[in-house]
Amino acid sequence: MIKVSIICPIYNEEKYISKCIDSILLTDYPKEGMEVLFVDGMSKDGTRGIIKEYIKKYPFIKLIDNPFKIVPYAMNKGIKHSIGEVIIRIDAHCVYPSNYVSLLVKYLYELNADNVGGVWRTLPSSNKTVCRAIAVASSHRFGVGNSKHKIGTQKIIETDTVPFGCYRRNVFHKIGLFDEELIRNQDDEFNGRLIKNGGKIFLIPQVRIDYFARDTIRKMSEMYYQYGLFKPLVVKKIGSPTTLRQLFPVVFVLGLIFGAILSCFSKLFLTIYSFVIALYFGIAIICSIISSIKSKDWRLTLILPFVFFIIHLSYGYGYLIGIFKIFFKQKFSVEINR
Repeated sequence: MIKVSIICPIYNEEKYISKCIDSILLTDYPKEGMEVLFVDGMSKDGTRGIIKEYIKKYPFIKLIDNPFKIVPYAMNKGIKHSIGEVIIRIDAHCVYPSNYVSLLVKYLYELNADNVGGVWRTLPSSNKTVCRAIAVASSHRFGVGNSKHKIGTQKIIETDTVPFGCYRRNVFHKIGLFDEELIRNQDDEFNGRLIKNGGKIFLIPQVRIDYFARDTIRKMSEMYYQYGLFKPLVVKKIGSPTTLRQLFPVVFVLGLIFGAILSCFSKLFLTIYSFVIALYFGIAIICSIISSIKSKDWRLTLILPFVFFIIHLSYGYGYLIGIFKIFFKQKFSVEINR
C-alpha cells in the first residue's frame, strides 16, 4: 500500500470545510495508508474549531499553523511535515468523490506520470442567480477558453497543468518546492518547471471534483485579477507563456483602452471599435442564451454577459499590472481574503 499525504491550504473556510472533510472521510482508500494535513493561515472564523473536532475522532487528520497565510508556504510546510510517497493537494472549496485518492494514485503509477489531476464540475455556492451565473461563466469556453480541467474532456490527455495535483514525492526532491513569491498561480509555475525538467502531467476525466465557485461578483473579480496579476511573473520565471489562452484577456483590455483613445480621433477607428464591442457582447449574449436554455433559468441571460465581461476585464487588467510591476521592479503582493 502506497502511503499518501493529502495537504489542504486553508484560511477562513468555515462555510466549506465540513463538506470537504466529510468527502475525504468517505474515500475508498485505506485510512491507515493516508494522512490529511490542514495548513491553516490562522483563520479568524470557526474553521480551526471545526477541524479540531474532526481530529478528536480521526488521528490521521492534523492541523498545522501557517502564519504567512499564503498557499505556496502552506504547501511547502505541509510537504516538509508529510510522510507520504505520494503528495495530493486539495482545496477546501471542493467536495471529492469516494474514489478520488485511489484513482489518482492508480493513474499516477500506471501512466508513469509525475503529476495527475481531475476535472472540475463548477457549482454555484448558493442557488442565487448571480452565484449560478458565476459558476456557469467560470466553466464556459467563452469565459475561460480551452482550459480542459474547467470545461471538461472525454479522454485522458497530457497537459500543462491540472487542478491541485497528485505528485510523486521525489518530484519535490528533483525540482524543489513551490515558489513562495507566487501568492497565486504557484501551481502553474511549479508544473511549468516540472515539464521543463522532463516531467509528465495528465488530466484524468474519470476523476471529477465538485468545485464551489466564489459567491459574489466582487470575490470572483478579485480572484481573476490576482490570477492575471501573477501570470507575468510566472511567465518570467518559466521563460515563456504556458498557453496562448492566457494572452487573450490582456489583448482584450489593451484593445478596449487604445480603441477608445483612437476612436476619439478617427471615425474609422470608432466604427471598428464599435463593431468589435458589439461583436463581443453579441457572442456573450448568444452564449448566455444557450446556457440559460440548458439550465432552464432565463435570468442567466441578463447576468451572464456582464459576468463574462468582468472575468475578462479583471484577468486582463491584472495581467497588465503584473507586466508593469515586473518592468518597474515593484513587489507583488495582495491581501488574502476569503
